[in-house]
Amino acid sequence: MGASIRILIAEDHAVVREGTRRILEDQSDLIVVAEAVDGEDAIKKTGISHPDVVILDIRLPLMNGIETTRQLRKAYPNTKILILSAFDDDDYVFALIEAGITGYMLKTASAAEIVAAVCKAAKTETFYY
Repeated sequence: MGASIRILIAEDHAVVREGTRRILEDQSDLIVVAEAVDGEDAIKKTGISHPDVVILDIRLPLMNGIETTRQLRKAYPNTKILILSAFDDDDYVFALIEAGITGYMLKTASAAEIVAAVCKAAKTETFYY
């Protein structure tokens, strides 16, 4: 493939964060450069690690995914934001689209779908599953 895609995973549940990391790191062209446990941590670590794609949970401590997205877009406009959420709620999705996400998918997605979503997000292909 081409250049590696650098990823930050922002998820407060360790088992989900670690599982997502393992799925992504099974791919030779995907590199998890940082992990964050809340919205503020995600913003800080994005500035330090410069990921291409931030995988963001919508319900994070200290700052929810919508506000985290707004702040990431403002500070790091070239970073793509992929929401991985347990919630299939139109109000959340519309608020996140307004905030500037690149993609949205549910945590019921398969490993292959998550990998494909990260690759699409990195290419700025917008999608909502």
